Amino acid sequence: MSRTPLPGIGVRYDLTTREDRRLSVVASRDGTRTLSAYHRDDPDQCSLSVRLTAGESEALIDALMPSHHSPNLLSTTDLGLVAERIALSSASHWNGRHLGETRMRTRTGVSIVAVLRRADAIPSPGPDFRLAGGDTLIVIGTREGVDAAALILERE
Repeated sequence: MSRTPLPGIGVRYDLTTREDRRLSVVASRDGTRTLSAYHRDDPDQCSLSVRLTAGESEALIDALMPSHHSPNLLSTTDLGLVAERIALSSASHWNGRHLGETRMRTRTGVSIVAVLRRADAIPSPGPDFRLAGGDTLIVIGTREGVDAAALILERE
């Protein structure tokens, strides 16, 4: 992906796909986007150009990266499980408490498989593991369970 400033217009982003197809998006300062695709045998000849409003761009982004996908989402499986990162704030009720006090697996069915703390990863923390603000918990469970776990861990 390359980025080219277009003074007075916006920014052009160019991408060459794994199939050697060239795409570009001109992100205009007024919020509109122009999506263009180019011929494989002549990368200078445009085969498609579509101008999108800001709302249409948002709809396309949602189709390409649905809102249920989040940067915290690590993976999903066909079994209906998700693995996700949940950050623990310093204001959390659980800051300084033992992991077992959350009763996470009993309450949500979610397993906490690791805790990231600063530059360290603590795999398979036990119930006597003391949580700290700034920790990132790696959890696995159903979508509903992970959402419930996030609500529990956000408690202040």
